[in-house]
Amino acid sequence: MRILDLALKDWQQILREKQAAIFLVIMPIVFTAFMGFAFNQGGGESDPRLPIGFVDQDQSALSGEFYTLLQASTVVRPEVLTGEAIVQVDAQVKQNKLAGVVIVPAGFGSRAADDLNVTMVTDMNVTSGHTVRNAVQTSLGRVMGAVKIAEIGVDQIASIKAFDSESARQAAQQAATIRAAKAWSDSPVTVTVEKATALKEETKSANGFAQSSPGMIVQFAIMGLVTSASILVLERKTRTLSRLLTTSMKRWEIIAGHFLAMFGLVLMQVTLLVLVGQFLFGVNYLREPLAVLLVVVALAAWVSALGLFVSTIAKGEEQVVLFALIAMFLFTALGGAWFPLEVTGPAFNTIGHLTPAAWAMDGLQNVVVRGLGVQSVLLPAGILLAYAIAFFGLAVWRFKFE
Repeated sequence: MRILDLALKDWQQILREKQAAIFLVIMPIVFTAFMGFAFNQGGGESDPRLPIGFVDQDQSALSGEFYTLLQASTVVRPEVLTGEAIVQVDAQVKQNKLAGVVIVPAGFGSRAADDLNVTMVTDMNVTSGHTVRNAVQTSLGRVMGAVKIAEIGVDQIASIKAFDSESARQAAQQAATIRAAKAWSDSPVTVTVEKATALKEETKSANGFAQSSPGMIVQFAIMGLVTSASILVLERKTRTLSRLLTTSMKRWEIIAGHFLAMFGLVLMQVTLLVLVGQFLFGVNYLREPLAVLLVVVALAAWVSALGLFVSTIAKGEEQVVLFALIAMFLFTALGGAWFPLEVTGPAFNTIGHLTPAAWAMDGLQNVVVRGLGVQSVLLPAGILLAYAIAFFGLAVWRFKFE
């Protein structure tokens, strides 16, 4: 209870300040709108999906259906490679020109469901590599399902009346496979029209904001630690901290109380900005609410632990502001909050992912840009929590010398 009482005291002290509302809510909304409109003007009708190369060594009807399924993906955008581009697939992936390359081997269209496979070239050390792999496996799984359905159907026909020849059986199975594969992308006209309209509207409203909204959430979450971190500095200045240390409260309880206050404040701010992004700017966070919640909680934990650490090393409120600005500009610039890391070179991308901000952006954009689910945010959320534990440990260690 004493931990909660201390946290409540911090909340009341922060919320009494009118400036807090400006930094925590108003400025993020204004910057989100400005950056979103800027991206929309500059980006036009750009496709946000990850570009992947497609090499078809089979040239069969089934490989064509596989390509069609990849085209329908909300995550990847296949581009057919020919000539010299086929030889340079490794270089194109290494230079970040393509997020991956899918190679369909010869004989793909005549294999059994259990023997279907493709070769994939991608960098599994970055998040986009995992995204490409999951998208390709999803489309390949649908093709395998189509082949399996055709195999079962042909076996049922053969049990009633035998085929005249093996070639007739193979022709019937290939035709059934193509029909089954088309069923994944072909749907009744009424459904197709409604779905296409919805996607078109969402692309127009959320194109630029899908970058600016997550970016400003991460940026101003870090900026918000100016307000929360100042509490401990102010307690030290007014000797309130010294009086707390003479009470029966243990040091870890004081640290936990301040951390809880910071965590609650950042969580409230980020949640509000997510809702603003959803309902004001049309960024579809609520398509996977659990995934967004995991990222939001992990982001709040990391920023709170960072704020706690800053409050233990800052000598005054001026230093709190200085350290917070350094952290904000460093993490957001390198972490892709201002521009997508996909458009940078591999070196910058790798350096950027040394910062927690990049993983926070990956987690949010896996949902709102790449259309992925809960599994896609487990790694980003886990890394954010690891950073939170590290900064919290540093804060506790530093507080022992107070």
